[in-house]
Amino acid sequence: MRRVCSLTFLLLFCVLFTACKKSSAAKEEDPDTSAAAGFAKGADVSWLTEMEAAGVKFYNSGGMKQDLLQLLKDKGMNSVRLRVWVNPAGGWCNAQDLLAKALRAKNLGFRIMIDFHYSDSWADPAQQNKPAAWSGQAIAALRTSVATHTTEVLTLLKNNKISAEWVQVGNETNNGMLWEEGKASVNMNNFAELVLSGYNAVKAVSPTSKVIVHLSNGYDNSLYRWMFDGLKAQGAKWDVIGMSMYPSAADWPVKNTQCLANMNDMISRYGSELMICEVGMPASEAAAAKAFISDLISKVKSLPSDKGLGVLYWEPQAYNSWKGYKLGAFDDSGKPTVAMDAFAN
Repeated sequence: MRRVCSLTFLLLFCVLFTACKKSSAAKEEDPDTSAAAGFAKGADVSWLTEMEAAGVKFYNSGGMKQDLLQLLKDKGMNSVRLRVWVNPAGGWCNAQDLLAKALRAKNLGFRIMIDFHYSDSWADPAQQNKPAAWSGQAIAALRTSVATHTTEVLTLLKNNKISAEWVQVGNETNNGMLWEEGKASVNMNNFAELVLSGYNAVKAVSPTSKVIVHLSNGYDNSLYRWMFDGLKAQGAKWDVIGMSMYPSAADWPVKNTQCLANMNDMISRYGSELMICEVGMPASEAAAAKAFISDLISKVKSLPSDKGLGVLYWEPQAYNSWKGYKLGAFDDSGKPTVAMDAFAN
């Protein structure tokens, strides 16, 4: 009897050990299981490695030099947004530079958003230039290029056990992307096909990632209705509607109220989740910026059914007019302004 019991115990131990080992291995192999829940508060910090290479330093409120990501975490942020360009001059924001920043963010426990511009440089409402390598491509080839580039970048991250919780297919695509072929005002169907190509590529690599279609001027309901009515009619897919908000110190209360009305309309009209992917205000207006961001966070959190996912500042660490940008949230000595206090827990 004693021998039978010993054998039974040994078999039970082996079964439990094997099950635990398989579970652990599965978690290690599937980075998507690490995605955190809750409201996202964060920043686009895509300039980080370039700033560091130029010798720029960052300091906490007490004047002590500190790693930027740790500083942002200490300020209550839990998410980072990182842009990726196809073949940029100098290499900044290419896939390898993206990986370097994403690894650092992952190691500090940040949730990660990837922002595909599908360009070699800035893509925004004023410019949506095709990468040089795609310059001669018609719409069919562009669909393939979008899918291939998206797949390659996300696979690189996945192979390094980095999960993108959110993925933007295009940046501030108020009038589409990859002009002229993907210009929405000229051919909404072409733009919808490009969005769908990116969406399908994201889901093939990382099924749990939420795909964002991102426009600027989050207060402009007519723009959002035009764009998302058009995309829906042409069969495009998305999970989240992303918005940018850059009001002035004088008009932010009105713009925030308009943005809330627009977000509620997007929910009732399309059932979409909402995210403020970019905010900014002059660093010289730090007190107004804090009030603006605090109010916007409150409004996004007030959306029904937890449809409001988060608010992110665009490059808050840019200071001393880095690259001519003056809408950061750090002062000229490299310390965070009071605007950053809006993200405190």
